[in-house]
Amino acid sequence: MIHFDVLHQERYSRGELLLRTFFGWLYIAIPHYFVLFFVSIASLVVLFMAWWAVLFTTRYPRSLFDFIVCYFRWEARVEARLIHLADGYPVFGLEQSDPRLTLDVPYPERLNRWHLLLRTFFGWLYCLIPHGFILFFRLIASMVLIFLAWWSVLFTGKYPKRWHDFNVGTQRWMWRVNVYLAFLSDTYPPFSGKP
Repeated sequence: MIHFDVLHQERYSRGELLLRTFFGWLYIAIPHYFVLFFVSIASLVVLFMAWWAVLFTTRYPRSLFDFIVCYFRWEARVEARLIHLADGYPVFGLEQSDPRLTLDVPYPERLNRWHLLLRTFFGWLYCLIPHGFILFFRLIASMVLIFLAWWSVLFTGKYPKRWHDFNVGTQRWMWRVNVYLAFLSDTYPPFSGKP
């Protein structure tokens, strides 16, 4: 199972909060998502190649696996900043680490080819629809908590720990679904955001 976490800080910067709120689209979203657009195209090619490799060998080539995981980490770093879960500027690059965010996916020695085919043709039915339905409502709750946490950080410099944990749990749940549907793991994602 994947490990996803965002460090809860003792204090959050009010200045960074305001800067991200009003200009995050300019100095975080545009430069990162411009580059990530091209990386996402490469990731589709990598997923296509990996799909065939898993089908015929039951092994996900390690270099392709690492590329997809690094791409997911980059996306997670940017999202964590844009929804105010962490301060600091997200670093560019696939091989970069982030002291405030962890996304680890254990490398599977073997994957089930029949599970791969089932996911390919029916993953939308048995995974995407049920998880998407529940996550839709959880995302609404997260958006409310993000809004309330924004005011809390603005006035107190603190992000309430329980709200932070809930919002990180929502992100964790979404990343588990992404990892499963990208066939990086055969483990069906739990209906939970808990670690």
